[in-house]
Amino acid sequence: MGNCGTREESAVVSNAQVQNILLSSLPVKSERKHNRSISDLSDPSTPRNLEDSRKNAGLYTHVIAFTLYELETITKSFRSDYILGEGGFGTVYKGYIDENVRVGLKSLPVAVKVLNKEGLQGHREWLTEVDFLGQLRHPNLVKLIGYCCEDDHRLLVYEYMFRGSLENHLFRKATVALSWATRMMIALGAAKGLAFLHNAERPVIYRDFKTSNILLDSDYTAKLSDFGLAKAGPQGDETHVSTRVMGTYGYAAPEYVMTGHLTARSDVYSFGVVLLELLTGRKSVDKTRPSKEQSLVDWARPKLNDKRKLLQIIDPRLQNQYSVRAAQKACSLAYYCLSQNPKARPLMSDVVETLEPLQCSNDGGNEISSSLTSNLSATSGANAFAMGGIPGYRMRTRFGNNVGPGASCRSPNPNCSPGGPAACRVR
Repeated sequence: MGNCGTREESAVVSNAQVQNILLSSLPVKSERKHNRSISDLSDPSTPRNLEDSRKNAGLYTHVIAFTLYELETITKSFRSDYILGEGGFGTVYKGYIDENVRVGLKSLPVAVKVLNKEGLQGHREWLTEVDFLGQLRHPNLVKLIGYCCEDDHRLLVYEYMFRGSLENHLFRKATVALSWATRMMIALGAAKGLAFLHNAERPVIYRDFKTSNILLDSDYTAKLSDFGLAKAGPQGDETHVSTRVMGTYGYAAPEYVMTGHLTARSDVYSFGVVLLELLTGRKSVDKTRPSKEQSLVDWARPKLNDKRKLLQIIDPRLQNQYSVRAAQKACSLAYYCLSQNPKARPLMSDVVETLEPLQCSNDGGNEISSSLTSNLSATSGANAFAMGGIPGYRMRTRFGNNVGPGASCRSPNPNCSPGGPAACRVR
């Protein structure tokens, strides 16, 4: 690939070559001239066929090395009305790539993230994103289409997620409340993304799991984004990774905050916080609430194993959209994910098994058993998910054992559309 800053590098980079990017640290200026007008390109604000976009996104199996000029062109020189959002990395713009950008490119709306040179996250985080997302592919991870490393410019190009972040759907007052079925589907998708990372050949710890990093496509499929803080997990006899404490207040696991010891169970705790946000409709930290309710975990977790109180914390906007048993199952899952003892938390693969029967299905699924929840009061504080002496954070007890046969989805909409108001009940 050569040096990071050249504009003459190959157009497409294979996954194996992504590692070479880590060696590219000396920016080189290019004298290449461009004679194409910005008006030559398609307007990315033009509506496109969503199905074609999905198909085209699947065609990009390699990471593309874009030039700065190309990314300036597709974002109309990073025009302010193309801004999708801003974060610790920098500003994200909408764009549209096709053959007008470069011959051979399939039509696809994209999100272009521009590194803020004076921001909290820098070149190292940019490299981390390229390294991990350039090699990892999964339906519940946002696809990295390409990157740009030119002079001191650092940019990333992702598939465009039509419905934005989970955070916006949960907490913006102007948006329609997500249904119970949609929330459980999002929880499952995000859990599958984390489980994939944890079970990779070299385990990956996400380290910044939160609602703003969960993006939704047109079908409300959840995909994890922003891998700038991801870390390679422990291997062999290692029990943890020692690292500088990074992440977001309100989501980070307590043992990680106190010791800097990072494990896959740290992600499980963060997942528990997000699941709690999905169940309650409340933010992980909300300074506008009374002092005892500002920390969502402190306020809600004691109620999760109390049958009389757990239904009181469910988002009131979800009234009549769920069964008591489904709510108990989801609450008990959140309860164990948020355990102060990391070894008492389930594996993400166990979380996936627990959430799958909670999904809305029009062809029959599994009835939710409350056998686990019925014993919550008796086992409060007990290590219900002990490691069992199995290495690699594997546990003997699995959530899937609590699932029994039978189920139906009662809804006016036979397809149980996640975006609609239809009530989907697990019976």
